[in-house]
Amino acid sequence: MPTPEPAVLVLEDGRRFPGRAWGARGRTFGEAVFATGMTGYQETLTDPSYAGQIVIQTAPHIGNTGMNDEDPESRRIWVAGYAAHAPSRIASNQRSVRTLDDDLEHDGIVGIAGLDTRAATRHLRDKGAMRSGIFSGPDAALDPDEQLALVREQPAMSGANLSAEVSTDAVYTVPAVGERIGSVAIVDLGIKAATIHALAERGLDVHVVPESVTVEELYALNPSAVFYSNGPGDPEASDRHVALLREVLTRRTPFFGICFGNQLLGRALGFDTYKLPFGHRGINQPVVDLRSGRVGITAHNHGFAVQAPIGRVVDTPAGFGRAEVTHVDLNDDVVEGLACLDLPAFSVQYHPEAAAGPHDAAELFDRFRDLVLAASAEEGEAAAIAVEAAPTGGAS
Repeated sequence: MPTPEPAVLVLEDGRRFPGRAWGARGRTFGEAVFATGMTGYQETLTDPSYAGQIVIQTAPHIGNTGMNDEDPESRRIWVAGYAAHAPSRIASNQRSVRTLDDDLEHDGIVGIAGLDTRAATRHLRDKGAMRSGIFSGPDAALDPDEQLALVREQPAMSGANLSAEVSTDAVYTVPAVGERIGSVAIVDLGIKAATIHALAERGLDVHVVPESVTVEELYALNPSAVFYSNGPGDPEASDRHVALLREVLTRRTPFFGICFGNQLLGRALGFDTYKLPFGHRGINQPVVDLRSGRVGITAHNHGFAVQAPIGRVVDTPAGFGRAEVTHVDLNDDVVEGLACLDLPAFSVQYHPEAAAGPHDAAELFDRFRDLVLAASAEEGEAAAIAVEAAPTGGAS
């Protein structure tokens, strides 16, 4: 066997984790985070929310089922870099058409294998997510001080606006499946394919629009509802999306947001957001619905959260009526859901579409469907009243 090429993961605090080159060779930089999912690595890699991040998998064996053309969440791999302890040497699955190594090399993703992912995860859990770099092949031989200096030159995730890098360039539509009940305009901040399918399956024509969409362009589509997707970056750097959402709320258009969309709803309502020490990333996060007391196991991928009062109804600082926190993470009491009480709008911080699972929260899409139907019924009643109240013509 050929001698493995060296690689090293370098963190901005100077901690180094040696390993071997995997995927493309060279250097890459991003925020080092860890993901705890035991499965679904293809969905993780193609989730645009991971743009700008070097993902360390806590599960030791990655790549054992290969890669297929049915499960990607977007058009490419988005992670800035990838790390695993023991990538599988064999891809064995009836749907596999390529190996993980093939796709990492094809998309130019610099990875590292053979490192102590347990030690790296414990370090990030204690010290927090931080800037990092992977140096492989010839770049692994650079002077350690030079490698560290290169890492420290990189911008931090705080203040980063990354939605333009992952959003669609043009509007496209996915038609409703089954009986059509209306349409939804998705502002693509890093949308996942599973979300689009979940909405189409609820009878909605799905119009996916660029993150740069204006109010006029959005409402030219005559949407029954508006949806804000997941996505990468700092919500504090997305003032334009907050302003757009405030217009949506003012018009009383039904709204649903997930992940980044939850943070932007929080900002639109006047709440602050903040950066979590190491974030939530994985498919095993317990979240309680404060209204029902039901606990669900949910999929997460976020490094920022909303700062809002828990356990009581409050008047929103931005003047959009009353709101309440509806869901909370049981591990650390992070806000995981918001609901407006005087407007048809709600959001959750986690991923109810959750490919490759869990599916405890899929019912939230049904809740959104019901919201759209209720708004449509109200419009119909208002129109009928207006017709009845209109003066009738005739000869005197």
